Amino acid sequence: MSETAPNSSLSPDGPDLSHLRLERPSDGVALLVLDQPDLRNAMSEEMTASWVRAVEHLAQDPSVRAVVVTGAGKAFCSGGNLAWLASEPDATVDQLRSRMMAFYRAWLSIRQLEVPTIAAINGAAVGAGLCMALACDIRYAARGARMGVPFTKLGIHPGMAGTYLLPDVVGPAAARDLFLTGRMVDAEEALGLGLVSRVGEPDSFLADVLATAADIAAAAPIATRLTKRALQRGHASIESALEWEGLAQPVTLATEDLLEGIAAAQEKRAPLFRDR
Repeated sequence: MSETAPNSSLSPDGPDLSHLRLERPSDGVALLVLDQPDLRNAMSEEMTASWVRAVEHLAQDPSVRAVVVTGAGKAFCSGGNLAWLASEPDATVDQLRSRMMAFYRAWLSIRQLEVPTIAAINGAAVGAGLCMALACDIRYAARGARMGVPFTKLGIHPGMAGTYLLPDVVGPAAARDLFLTGRMVDAEEALGLGLVSRVGEPDSFLADVLATAADIAAAAPIATRLTKRALQRGHASIESALEWEGLAQPVTLATEDLLEGIAAAQEKRAPLFRDR
């Protein structure tokens, strides 16, 4: 797999990052690369702090319309750094709870982005690493990638909202199987479970995912952001869905982007949306 996108470049005014890279491969698309390949991109303290800074930076950048997350080297993310997890054997439960809640919220901050997020699972995604991918809106996997949540095999309860996110994505029966057996699944089985939406060939995987992100970035931004929120928050009933749509769709009907979309369709050209 190509580890960096063609013609990608570091953001010239981005935050200071360690064990993480922020790149801008095309207009509207941001690429976050977990960058500690010698440790299979385990979530170090430095990477965690950098992740928070990067997400905050992207949240404040109105030019960003889609975000892709991937890993450097052969792994996507092997989860929490095991040395860090076991570094305070004398800590109390309350102290450990405070520590872990901060860790969870740091990585789940990607859910606060208003734009669509894609996990490009290029290799192993394990434990908290898979939970972070589950926190993204879309997951694609390279053929050969393996995924799993083997928390109990390490003597630890699942964390980082995994017991919410995994059943939400694959359903309760498959989630019970994956959590209680701790088994790893390959990309093809993950596709069948609905854990990922697409499986791609390793050689072109990242380029293909970035092309999809560019397509998302080219869509109407206001409509896309509202659609993401509708899907992320879910609806208790068909009536609650209608209530949301009865507010959100008129918002988009009042935009200049709607007029541009209609004009582009009539003129058989690509639309140029301006987020207004």
